Amino acid sequence: MRAALWLIILFALAVAGAWLAGNNQGSVTLFLFPHRIDLSLNLAVLAVFLVVLLVILAQRALGAFLALPKRAQRWRLQQKERASHAALLDSMVHLMAGRYLRARKAAEQTLVRETQLLASGVRLDYALSLRTIAHMMAAEASHALQDKAQRQQHLDQALAQVQASTDADRPSLLEGTQLRAARWLLDDRDAAASLERLRALPPAAGRRMAAMRLQLKAARLAGQPAQALETATLLAKHRAFSPEAADSLVTRLILDLLGQTHDPEALQRVWQRLTPSQRLMPLVAAEAALRCLQLGGPAATARLWLQDLWIPMQANPPVWSDAQLLRVVLAFDACLPGYEADDALLWLSRVESAQQSQPRAAHLQYMAGMLCFRQRLWGKAQSLLAQAVRNLQAPVLHRKAWIALAELAEQRQDPVQAAAAWKEAASVSSD
Repeated sequence: MRAALWLIILFALAVAGAWLAGNNQGSVTLFLFPHRIDLSLNLAVLAVFLVVLLVILAQRALGAFLALPKRAQRWRLQQKERASHAALLDSMVHLMAGRYLRARKAAEQTLVRETQLLASGVRLDYALSLRTIAHMMAAEASHALQDKAQRQQHLDQALAQVQASTDADRPSLLEGTQLRAARWLLDDRDAAASLERLRALPPAAGRRMAAMRLQLKAARLAGQPAQALETATLLAKHRAFSPEAADSLVTRLILDLLGQTHDPEALQRVWQRLTPSQRLMPLVAAEAALRCLQLGGPAATARLWLQDLWIPMQANPPVWSDAQLLRVVLAFDACLPGYEADDALLWLSRVESAQQSQPRAAHLQYMAGMLCFRQRLWGKAQSLLAQAVRNLQAPVLHRKAWIALAELAEQRQDPVQAAAAWKEAASVSSD
């Protein structure tokens, strides 16, 4: 539309000019003593227009001629700037390709060319970013080459330049440099120094996904499962892992934390710090109960921690893996109440109800038999354990059931049955 309007305007101007020039009878007289020159008005206007045009063209030509040195200097500086950019890109390409020596040389060449620009009196608006990235590329290549001296030298130079600057890009460059340095220290297995670098970050930067991943790895390497667990929980909340991977990671960290406790009070504090969902993890609750008994804690506390697992343990089909179910059964077996416990009748009723609802469940038969054994219900224990040994698949439970049957046979003063049961237990232990 705009082109059509311009075309119409040009046609209108051409028509108006032709009409004015065709009907113009005016003349112009120039008196140059002793001569007189008569010109038509159209010719005079054309001559003036040409003179003005020639003056403008001459002025522009003179200006372009006088500007040639500046343009040549600007072109040379532009070439140097482009060369520094090309060297930085070469460094990145070589680094990705695994040519680390070439990458470091290209990064150092970038720094040399930027210095030449600065010596020429040209300061780029993005000079800080260019120098910092070049130093970090050289440091990255040196890290890959296991040249810690060169890596530290370039890192120190990058940090010094960033910290001394007031540019708008300073915060981002400083955070990126610190994160990269923390990752290098983590690769060097220096977890303490890596955590120190991460703590130096601003709070907002420390909550970023990249920083929290580094913090998780460093805390695990430093043997700090409490901090690692806190970080892993935050990462799981932000969906940094798949649900299965998050559960597995959190479980491992909690187990490490439980393993570092050395008294029941510390174990109780760790348990109180866990979230309700973490307490429902089968391996977590089972290991906490077993650790409580190992440290001399009360069996009632262990049963209290396990009681929330009682209903999911009875699920049919099972919601846990075989390993998880086995560990929970072992934990329950270790803390089942004796006949003198206050909650003995409660657990006896609970276990018998579960076993009767699923009479073919081998793990429930085993637990009911072992509870009856501890409650001194010898006949019922004999019947339930005899059924369990025919269905149990886990060797450890199978062996424990045969041992209990052997002890029951000795209680009845039946040496033949006791010897047979001890033989079966021994054969299972040798598998």
